[in-house]
Amino acid sequence: MSPSQVRGTVLTVRRVDAYHALTVVAPAIATKFRPGQFITVAVGGPETSMLGRRAFAVHDVRPDHGGTVEFVFEVRGPGTRWLSGLRARDPLDTVGPLGRPFPVPKDPSNCLLLGVGYGSAPLFALAARLSGRGCRVDYLIGGASADRVFGALTARRSGRTAAVATADGSLGARGAVTDLLEPVIREARTDVIYACAPVPVLRDVTAIADRYAIPVQASVDVPMACGTGVCMGCVLPVTGNDGITRIVRSCVDGPVFRGDLVRWDDMGTIPFDALGAPGWRGSVSTESRYAG
Repeated sequence: MSPSQVRGTVLTVRRVDAYHALTVVAPAIATKFRPGQFITVAVGGPETSMLGRRAFAVHDVRPDHGGTVEFVFEVRGPGTRWLSGLRARDPLDTVGPLGRPFPVPKDPSNCLLLGVGYGSAPLFALAARLSGRGCRVDYLIGGASADRVFGALTARRSGRTAAVATADGSLGARGAVTDLLEPVIREARTDVIYACAPVPVLRDVTAIADRYAIPVQASVDVPMACGTGVCMGCVLPVTGNDGITRIVRSCVDGPVFRGDLVRWDDMGTIPFDALGAPGWRGSVSTESRYAG
């Protein structure tokens, strides 16, 4: 389905520890959303100089008021600061849903959902869909400190198990989520991992999962400007099923990719063997899938 541009109204903006959760009335987006997709919003109001939209993963959609969409963010600059100051009934220009959603198993499986910081937000809509297909859901979430772990209580209530790690030890185990990953995999008998985290964490999760021959579906968080594939600002090197590396756009070819196909160590570069790179030689079909 094609995305919709909606001039919706803000329903609520609430503080969630170190983050904010904003709910906007946007029926045309809510009805088409699938877990893993994202939205972009215009920030600053009609007279702002901030022309670029901000991209946010969708945390939840509900039928309230015809259809609402909620996303979670951290105040990091003028755009997100403006969003945090919105109030009920303020207008908000939103486009979505955008990107490729998480693929779900055909048969009931043991699914481990891993998130860091507010990157955990999109995992909960995914968990509901997985549970509806008979899958068993385990969580492994973390953050720098207790106030930067999103959804710990929900994870404990809705998951078969929920492990938490913080860098300072203020909630759960002290350390990184990757420190707990192997024991969680063994205890949960994990079949597939869904991960939403910073790129270095996704790289490490993929490497650990590879030791157990477990596939990883990674939501790759890279800066986006347009969200529609026009600006080429969110590119990364991904190997297709045909073995050829291409420079693809996270916003339209992702943001969900098979972890083993992303060339994590080459992100931010154009590998010499990528299709179209200077000096590249080879022939390849025009069809290739990246998310698998």
